[in-house]
Amino acid sequence: MSSLLETVMQQLGGSGLSGIAKQIGAGEKETSAASGAAVTTLLSALARNSKNESGAAALQGALERDHDGGLLDDLPAFLKNPEIGKGDGILGHVLGSKRPVVERSLAKASGLDSGQSGKLLATLAPLVMGALGKQQRQRGLNASSLAQFLGGEQREIESKQPGVGGILSALLDKDGDGDVDAADLAKHGKGLLGRFLGG
Repeated sequence: MSSLLETVMQQLGGSGLSGIAKQIGAGEKETSAASGAAVTTLLSALARNSKNESGAAALQGALERDHDGGLLDDLPAFLKNPEIGKGDGILGHVLGSKRPVVERSLAKASGLDSGQSGKLLATLAPLVMGALGKQQRQRGLNASSLAQFLGGEQREIESKQPGVGGILSALLDKDGDGDVDAADLAKHGKGLLGRFLGG
């Protein structure tokens, strides 16, 4: 299990997942499948965005300014008011115009509706950025080493879940507003979360 993914998945253990399910108004089963898929999608998007120098520098600056990982220390408080994490703003930078496609595909794959999948992404995005901010500080990552670190995280995810890389590439490369056939995305996400939580 990669270090960044492990940090995020730890937040989904115990009462974390039930708190997120309650926050988005969905069942825990659907939220579990969708959460694993959403986290892998967000990490993949961050890795892709940081492949060029300007993207890596912008990400480093955002982490240093706004994401020290403090919200990971009190997840229940964050879930009572997830807007403090500014998830919608994060998604605007991380997914850009692909956000509607990701939301619809995640909903279709997991059984959530598009509104619930949007809320889920906006709730998880600050957790992912907080975990990445912690790693940046602990490892002393600059823009270049941050990009290398994310690339390693992406490869680790794909090695643990063979086939997920192709799904994510199709999803994040999609032009226009059409849906991506992501029927296996939730299966990969649920397997990833279940493997970590022992399910």
